Amino acid sequence: MGDGVNVVALVVFVFFFAVVTVMGFLAARWRRAADTENLDEWGLGGRSFGTWVTWFLLGGDLYTAYTFVAVPAAVYAAGAAGFFAVPYTILVYPLIFLFLPRLWSVSHRHGYVTTSDFVGGRFGSKGLSLAVAVTGILATMPYIALQLVGIQAVLDVMGVGGGESTHWFVKDLPILIAFGVLAAYTYSSGLRAPALIAFVKDTLIYLVIAVAIVYIPIRLGGFDEIFASAGEKFAETGNGSVVPGEDAHWGYATLALGSALALFMYPHSITATLSSGSREVIRRNTTILPLYSLMLGLLALLGFMAIAAGVEVDNGQLAIPQLFENMFPGWFAGVAFAAIGIGALVPAAIMSIAAANLFTRNIYKDFLKPDATPAQETQVSKVTSLLVKVGALAFVLTMDKTVAINFQLLGGIWILQTFPAIVGGLFTRWFHRWALLAGWAVGMLYGTVVAYNTSSPTQAHFAGSSDTIPLIGETGYIGLTAFVLNLAVTVVMTLVMRAVKAPYGVDGTTEGDYTADVGDPGVQEELPPPTVDARR
Repeated sequence: MGDGVNVVALVVFVFFFAVVTVMGFLAARWRRAADTENLDEWGLGGRSFGTWVTWFLLGGDLYTAYTFVAVPAAVYAAGAAGFFAVPYTILVYPLIFLFLPRLWSVSHRHGYVTTSDFVGGRFGSKGLSLAVAVTGILATMPYIALQLVGIQAVLDVMGVGGGESTHWFVKDLPILIAFGVLAAYTYSSGLRAPALIAFVKDTLIYLVIAVAIVYIPIRLGGFDEIFASAGEKFAETGNGSVVPGEDAHWGYATLALGSALALFMYPHSITATLSSGSREVIRRNTTILPLYSLMLGLLALLGFMAIAAGVEVDNGQLAIPQLFENMFPGWFAGVAFAAIGIGALVPAAIMSIAAANLFTRNIYKDFLKPDATPAQETQVSKVTSLLVKVGALAFVLTMDKTVAINFQLLGGIWILQTFPAIVGGLFTRWFHRWALLAGWAVGMLYGTVVAYNTSSPTQAHFAGSSDTIPLIGETGYIGLTAFVLNLAVTVVMTLVMRAVKAPYGVDGTTEGDYTADVGDPGVQEELPPPTVDARR
């Protein structure tokens, strides 16, 4: 890392940061409805976004600062194992093509704002709805923290914030500034802010990757030289490989599959989905979103380029920002850093809104104030979005930032346990509500305990997301093992509940709800009414 502040890069970065901040506040006037004091407007952008807005919003939501920093950082540290993110984003789109349109339809017909709304309505269980809501909030907080770590990484490389020996306040000042900006425009504009900013974010990311994938290999002597350098490094250190060995296959495959199953269980993914204006918009997006997977494969190669360029950093999260500073002129390094920084702001805003919606609809309204008005719901959600960001900030300030990728992986272990209730509920009513709750509890407990006990030479707990799979004996993704246990308990307990004739909850949905589209009878194109009775 160079000495001093990279003034040119910093000026460019601040310029783009200021532009998107202004856009964030102006977004409150974009597509503004007459009545803004309801969650459909603040938390879902009026449920009116078309194909391209939804595409940019989902892309900005799913391809984050984690993508830009942690994925190539994993390749830089461990080689091909870091490419797990590429196959899982390929696997996920055929999967969501099957169930997201059904979720959109039933949610728009009943006015559901969150997946917990749907689970409560489908299974007639506020307890199960609460479990899904709490899990979503817990899984989202470390994901937001990861975005703030990405901003700090680029500012550290530019010389702002200092190193680990710097006073804590100065060192953490970049995160505090990012938190303040994010909190302000999210509170003001709701989901419209990240939807508008996503256009700038994705344009910058595509520009930077297109330039980097051509310009950097030319400077380094071509891809032959890049892969040769990476192979030599891993051969010397023994800490990774250009091609994963046979002993890594189970870990790679289970992590990719588990991550694919978990991705659209996250509240922010669903929030972006439900903001779209029609069922057809969702179907179109599942066919064009794979364009981002192409970008992700190219992005991951930057990890090998950092090795070939001789980048040496103590914190792997700084490898790619440092590569950009070393290889690009100052002005374009600033553009690249801005892409990473904005790539953190967009998803962090959506995540905080999604978590706030869960608290408002499925904790505050269901348990604390059932007669809350739409205006009260909106105000509580705004305040909660601020508190969620404070929790994420605590994650960053109290935990080791060198393992930022494990924040997201831990959240993945948790959120995957909601899959049987959400996706299962979209296709069948066979599962018993108490069985789903029991399976969720077993999966959460197993995943958390095993992840907590995972250690490394530098970290006592939560040092990774892989452990030995019971009965099989291979090393695999903890989240997928927990999910299998969850599903097994759910099936067995459902059979028991059916045998003893335990009461099923009242299903507040009908078969036609799952295929309804805008224009069909009962589908709300404006503000859906609350569906308290359907969730009881």
